[in-house]
Amino acid sequence: MTSTSGRDQYTRENPITRYPRVEPPLQHQDEPAVQGRMTPVPDLGEGTYRGTGRLEGRRALVTGGDSGIGGAAAIAFAREGADVVIVHRPGEEPDAAHVLGEIRDAGRRGLAIVADITDAARCRELVDEAVRFLGGLDVLVNNAGKQTAIEKLEDLSDEQFETTFRTNVFAPFWIMKAAVPHLEPGSSIINTASLEAYKPAPDRLDYAATKAAINNLSKGLAQQLAPRGIRVNVVAPGPTWTALQVSDGVSDDQLTHFDDENEYQRAGQPAEIAPAFVFLASAESGYISGATLNINGGMVTP
Repeated sequence: MTSTSGRDQYTRENPITRYPRVEPPLQHQDEPAVQGRMTPVPDLGEGTYRGTGRLEGRRALVTGGDSGIGGAAAIAFAREGADVVIVHRPGEEPDAAHVLGEIRDAGRRGLAIVADITDAARCRELVDEAVRFLGGLDVLVNNAGKQTAIEKLEDLSDEQFETTFRTNVFAPFWIMKAAVPHLEPGSSIINTASLEAYKPAPDRLDYAATKAAINNLSKGLAQQLAPRGIRVNVVAPGPTWTALQVSDGVSDDQLTHFDDENEYQRAGQPAEIAPAFVFLASAESGYISGATLNINGGMVTP
């Protein structure tokens, strides 16, 4: 599929000015937030991502694929030739319908599964549903996440701490465990961590801890699965404009200054993260496993 804007991910330009500053007005939505109601609406690459056949014939499952980084990855996968199943929570149907429309416009098959991934049995079921629809599985992206800012440790409830871990760590574990028997040599697992795996925000203790855990889990699993020809890698984005931010993922002050955290002095857009997922899903990264790609607008990481 060609770009609709005259530019695409291959266009050479100044990365600092490639996208404007978000400069979001103060806004709140109940969780789960709907991306289509955000101001401004995040860019998933709908008008810019150009496929070149890098995932032709592949079959992909993307959790959190209705919006944000997961939605951008799902759209990019489809434009690269993959059939895609996305997983989302109840209440996110408008965003999921938008992504499914983009997948189908790319000439690929798409399916949206509604699921509560904090439930182990449901995680196993959704993998089975995806495999039945796709006829197999080649690419798994664990992207769904929970992030809620709490200023004081005393106010961080046991329930939130547990739910954040069940969403961000337990669910990927359950899904990977169910998916691996379906993956053949050459398949790829990609997990989403965060800059906060290395640089934890003091008001997101639970979220940052889960992202460090998924980074570590992925590196261990990459070694375990290497003899089977299955690769496991991580994408660790920095500040990226998604629905997490407007559903209490950051404080009001952080929201209104969201562009100021990195060296580029602007937030990233999901469209800028998607090519990393395509690269790690494609055969051209076949010699890469156990790696973490840090995509954060110039913020230095270990």
